[in-house]
Amino acid sequence: VQLQASGGGLVQAGGSLRLSCAASGRIFSSAVMGWFRQAPGLEREFVAAIRWGAGTTYYTDSVKGRFTISRDNAKNTVSLQMNSLKPEDTAVYYCARARYYSRQDYEYDYWGQGTQVTVSS
Repeated sequence: VQLQASGGGLVQAGGSLRLSCAASGRIFSSAVMGWFRQAPGLEREFVAAIRWGAGTTYYTDSVKGRFTISRDNAKNTVSLQMNSLKPEDTAVYYCARARYYSRQDYEYDYWGQGTQVTVSS
């Protein structure tokens, strides 16, 4: 599986961005697709995840109510709609695949290349 993330950019606080992750190769229904982010000087952190088959979603507390993860099984894509963005959301965002749900990055075995999101105050 290869993952290609896109959609990052520069936005003012309060604005929105939509990230997309296109997957090549089959994604099994038991798999989980996740988004992580890493800000300068900080560790990579879990943002959101979705079960590929069931569509169950998971979020870190800091993005609940602002971010929405979704998937399109037919197009093999997973998206992250980010609303009400804050400067602290600034980071490189990565999409990744895991065999089962986890918030730990080491449980994810395939990663996209990352896309920069910068939120100005």
